[in-house]
Amino acid sequence: MGLFGEVGQILTTAKKRVREEDVYTEYHESVREEFGDALWYLSAVCSRLDVALADAFELEGEAMKKTIFASDVVDGPVSHVLSSATPPKLEAALAALGQAAATLLDIDRKGEVARQLLKTFCARYACALQAAGVAFSEVARQNLKKVRGRFILPDLESLPTFDNKFEPEEQLPSQFEIKITQRKSGQSYLQWNDVFVGDPLTDNILDRDDYRFHDVFHFGHAAILHWSPTFRSLIKQKRKSDKEYDEAQDGGRAIVVEEGLTAYIFARAKKLRYFEGRSGVSYDLLKTVQQFVRGYEVDQCPLSLWERAILQGYEVFRSVRDRNGGVVIGNRERRTLEYRAS
Repeated sequence: MGLFGEVGQILTTAKKRVREEDVYTEYHESVREEFGDALWYLSAVCSRLDVALADAFELEGEAMKKTIFASDVVDGPVSHVLSSATPPKLEAALAALGQAAATLLDIDRKGEVARQLLKTFCARYACALQAAGVAFSEVARQNLKKVRGRFILPDLESLPTFDNKFEPEEQLPSQFEIKITQRKSGQSYLQWNDVFVGDPLTDNILDRDDYRFHDVFHFGHAAILHWSPTFRSLIKQKRKSDKEYDEAQDGGRAIVVEEGLTAYIFARAKKLRYFEGRSGVSYDLLKTVQQFVRGYEVDQCPLSLWERAILQGYEVFRSVRDRNGGVVIGNRERRTLEYRAS
């Protein structure tokens, strides 16, 4: 079903291209991603049916032509490339791919029948790639990056820190404690090192939802992602010694991006009880996060790290909300955010 659904997404992306033509500027990026997702499910199907993915892509005889190349690999001096014998038209190639995907829904056993159906699908998948003008290597490489970034939390030592080349006064603190208190007025106040920072906040909405405590999420970004132009602004530790960083990474637009992203995630979180009892974040939400921060340094952080920042941030937020305040503890070295009652 996953493979069938991803093939449907390939068709949908192609349909948008036909309908919108050059106005659909995201076509090549989108179609590469959808072909990559289909490849992921194809690999999973092959695993379930004990068919090697390489065997499924043995396409000779499947209306393919072979071109011989001199190889750069010492142990393999001759290589060959398979392509469709007749250049496929996009609509026909995608229709054939959809038909091949539909036949896979009926596979209920292992064996030669399953192997032949997979080979047919792979041949039509290759033709569809060719018709769509997409390089298979780009599809595979992008999908590997996507899957690793989504599901595998990398070694924390290998993650970017963004400000380690700057002087301490221009770095986010390696460890910090922010005290949050709420006055009788309903406004929340922040204190760092016993000094008030930022402005008092209310929910700024008729239907009260505790958004006055949303700075917790910026603290989570700072501790776990090592990024938060909003937090830098609050504690006056922008990287002003480098004009490019000061303007492009720590300036007003970056702050607006982080605030907008925080508000967007909050709107989604409200419908999910602020992620209470959840161990993960939907991939659709994480993709939107990635689009929000494209072009900023934090774009280097994998989605799995964003998921960690969101879940820990909301865990602390719920504690602050339930007690109308407390102490938020950030540790950049461990990339953690914690709560302590004040």
